[in-house]
Amino acid sequence: MSITKKATVVAVGFGLVALSACGSSDSSDSDGDSKTVTLVSHDSWAVSKSVLADFEKQSGYKVKVLEDGDAGQAVNKAILTKDNPQGDVFFGVDNTLLSRALDNGLFQSYEAKGSDKIGAEYRVDQDKHRVTPIDTGDICVNYDKAYFSEHKLDPPTSFDDLIKPAYKNLLVTENASTSSPGLGFLLGTAAKYGDDGWQDYWTKLKANGVKVVDGWEQAYNEEFSGSAGGKKAKADRPLVVSYASSPPAEVIYADPKPTTAPTGVATGTCFRQVEYAGLLSNAKNTKGGKALLDFLLTKEFQEDMPLNMFVYPVLEGAQVPAEFTKYGPQAKDPETMDPAEIADHRDQWVKSWTSLVLK
Repeated sequence: MSITKKATVVAVGFGLVALSACGSSDSSDSDGDSKTVTLVSHDSWAVSKSVLADFEKQSGYKVKVLEDGDAGQAVNKAILTKDNPQGDVFFGVDNTLLSRALDNGLFQSYEAKGSDKIGAEYRVDQDKHRVTPIDTGDICVNYDKAYFSEHKLDPPTSFDDLIKPAYKNLLVTENASTSSPGLGFLLGTAAKYGDDGWQDYWTKLKANGVKVVDGWEQAYNEEFSGSAGGKKAKADRPLVVSYASSPPAEVIYADPKPTTAPTGVATGTCFRQVEYAGLLSNAKNTKGGKALLDFLLTKEFQEDMPLNMFVYPVLEGAQVPAEFTKYGPQAKDPETMDPAEIADHRDQWVKSWTSLVLK
């Protein structure tokens, strides 16, 4: 949401805050006893320095973080390098891409400590434990409140609204083949209109002037008029596919802070996202990787996430700060889809979407 890359994170990738890596040169040791553990992630990874310091002190491991772009790009690169992975743990594969990662053998089995305290609705792959649920959030269309007020136009509230003439040339979304929120938005329309109806919907959306860009950073920070970055760039799209947690980030990272969020959420356009982490196959430091996965499920880390990565914890009993829920409550009735259905249809849907929307 631009408040700059160092300050904006909205997701379920679920966004953007970079963490300075701290590590030592012994990360290439092959005996598993290296005191550096490497986390590979999309650009949305973030954690408070004090929380990370606690893990490093308690575990004896230094954490090195490698950020690798949008979630879709990061997952694809991790699959291509799985025989000689960049790190030990991968964070940020979500339910839209999970089957691709599992089918390609990206992760090895490990049941993280605390897994029994994860909400039942987030658990998957329970027979092999190749991934651990870490956070959840909602991919939704965000709107620029000032634009709609100035134009005396009600903001959209549903998928159906987005194809109405009143919203022509107002929406920007991400490429479903390269971007996690872009794919989530596509899956939301498939969940809403079914396998027989989503293409007709996108035909109408394209005719109504939807703009498609490669990833979230460009869509939100460069094209969306409601973000801090968009205002500086004089962006002209007051609707963007982002997250339900984007409005609180706009408030919390603004200086000075506004009393209300400058952006809102079209709650009838949301798709529920869950993010996972896993121990990479062929990881050099499996001991450190397991310790890091355990840490991601501690109450300390889970309660640190909302104001850093702007996502909700999956650990039962973890508390969410009031200032987060005030500006970004979870959608009450988001679209959802069984991971098995996503696995069965995702690649064909993306192929059809590409032919329909980008050509």
